[in-house]
Amino acid sequence: MERVELHACFGGKQEVWSHASAALGCQMRFAIYLPPQAQAGTCPVLYWLSGLTCTEQNFVTKAGAQRYAAEHGLILVVPDTSPRGEGVADDAKSYDLGQGAGFYVNATQAQWAAHYRMHDYVVQELPDLVEAHFPANGARSISGHSMGGHGALVCALRNPGRYRSVSAFSPIVAPSQVPWGEKALGAYLGPDRSAWQAWDACALVHTATERLPLLIDQGEADEFLSVQLKPHLLSQACAAAGHPLQLRMRPGYDHSYYFVASFIHEHIAHHARALHAP
Repeated sequence: MERVELHACFGGKQEVWSHASAALGCQMRFAIYLPPQAQAGTCPVLYWLSGLTCTEQNFVTKAGAQRYAAEHGLILVVPDTSPRGEGVADDAKSYDLGQGAGFYVNATQAQWAAHYRMHDYVVQELPDLVEAHFPANGARSISGHSMGGHGALVCALRNPGRYRSVSAFSPIVAPSQVPWGEKALGAYLGPDRSAWQAWDACALVHTATERLPLLIDQGEADEFLSVQLKPHLLSQACAAAGHPLQLRMRPGYDHSYYFVASFIHEHIAHHARALHAP
């Protein structure tokens, strides 16, 4: 591991680290915010998954989350959105496939399978690394935006007991039914659409063995709302499955980090309640 950035921030430290990932077979970067409370003892961790085209930088520079993480004593961990580097498969013609668009799945198709295992990286390898090298106490929650909102929901639903809470901003809730998801899942997992269901939040709520409540904020002025996001599909699925869901439609808000920054304090407070519970 090598630290590549260090900034004082709200009494704590905003760092970026580079490390060799065994799960992804490449060098990866992640951001970590250590609140002032981490100087005296261990703290719980909120993992944030970012959206298409993003790196670890978007959330830490635009969301304003460090202030609230410092107030609540939470470590924030923000991985990159995909494997990167020479030898890592990419689609240079597309922003929504390849590097910058890992979709937090474990790819099975030959072109992608060697590196695109972001689910294993986020759920297992990265927490193991964080808990071995930083003052993290093992309590975890997860959140994300857009493609990362999809990733947060899927990681939580697929791994009962792994996270104390889950939330999302503008998530892709039904990737098997929208163009972004159909393109990515078809490429990474192949043409058998039944295999896609294991990575689709609307399908996973029906088989979930843990009823972890889902908290979602969605802007009503989001340009991707009607074609790519379709939160009503998750509402229908949760109602049918009896899975707890709080979906808050926010008038006037779009898909940007202006939206995330407007409500990130509420999400961090939501996760803090779960993470600090006995």
